[in-house]
Amino acid sequence: MDEISQKSLDLHYALHGKIEVIARKRVETREDLSLLYTPGVAQPCREIQADYEKSFALTRRSNLVAVITDGSAVLGLGDIGPAAGMPVMEGKCALFKEFGDVDAIPLCVDTKDVDKLVETIALISKSFGGINLEDIAAPRCFEVERRLKEVCDIPVFHDDQHGTAIVVAAALLNAVKVTGKEMGRVKIVINGAGAAGIAIAKLLLSMGFGTVTLCDIHGIICEGDEGLTSGQEEMSHVTNPDHLHGTLADALKGADAFIGVSRPGLVTAEMVSTMNQGIVFPMANPVPEIMPDEARKGGAAVIGTGRSDFPNQINNVLVFPGVFKGALMVRATDITEGMKIRAAKAIAALIPDDRLTPDYIIPSVLDKSVAEAVAKAVADEAREQGIARI
Repeated sequence: MDEISQKSLDLHYALHGKIEVIARKRVETREDLSLLYTPGVAQPCREIQADYEKSFALTRRSNLVAVITDGSAVLGLGDIGPAAGMPVMEGKCALFKEFGDVDAIPLCVDTKDVDKLVETIALISKSFGGINLEDIAAPRCFEVERRLKEVCDIPVFHDDQHGTAIVVAAALLNAVKVTGKEMGRVKIVINGAGAAGIAIAKLLLSMGFGTVTLCDIHGIICEGDEGLTSGQEEMSHVTNPDHLHGTLADALKGADAFIGVSRPGLVTAEMVSTMNQGIVFPMANPVPEIMPDEARKGGAAVIGTGRSDFPNQINNVLVFPGVFKGALMVRATDITEGMKIRAAKAIAALIPDDRLTPDYIIPSVLDKSVAEAVAKAVADEAREQGIARI
């Protein structure tokens, strides 16, 4: 066990959990009891019964997000189960509050059955203003999110997919500026064709960066390949326009950008050297696909990882607090593609062009102004799309 792991374990033993419930009004007198609970509380109940929308005004659900997992794809740990995933969900809730002032509750559901998971989440959705799906394995996560969006009247957002895609897009916008590459002509290779990789590919294509080639453990994904998941098969029709076959090394030849959401040690300095002034985002955690010093040896022009001990940390904490804050502000019914694009552009715009450098393409994860900027962008887009209820 390394030092940070031991310190984290010791802290968790000491804290007995990272979040707690705090009453917004102390119960100190009989009148307090009468107003906050019985008999006075009956009147808010009647108001909500008569007008469902008042549930957002008369309860905390207007600022409350459920962070939900089945524990099947937790960080780099894999399928460890719902109970073992709880520390991550608590941590996520702490970040919601710290960076977005959004209240969040962790819920770990003990099933991998899509029907049961969707039904469970839908049945409890009236307690919340938004649903943040977390660490649910692909391809199951795609169907869970799709079906929940159909039955819930509140935003449903799978952060492993869309939070990752948004922050990668923000970093890539500025990396393209730094390297002088041309939007619409960027050749992008993504290694890892699961939830995150597919979502990144979709968002980068919709933003018009250029072409995308997806790779998985078997190599380049090409239209007509056998054994693809449903998500990979869908993406095979809009990626790899040259219908390449081969390995990740083959895909990287002449590529402008590499994005890794896979596993350690898959990329070498020699592979980077075959790229075109490469933008290299190896984001596997805790050990990336290639370490920054090796990528630099290969001639990488811009490097970003998911780690905090190197420049350009590309981390979802820059995204989800602001996205939900903005959606909750206007009581949006959904989180749309347009809102994701606006969020990515808002993050990128926080660094003025004259301050951009190869080692500074993304704001610090500790910069609390990011959530405000993202929230405004998301709220504005929701209003423009007509999906804001206030």
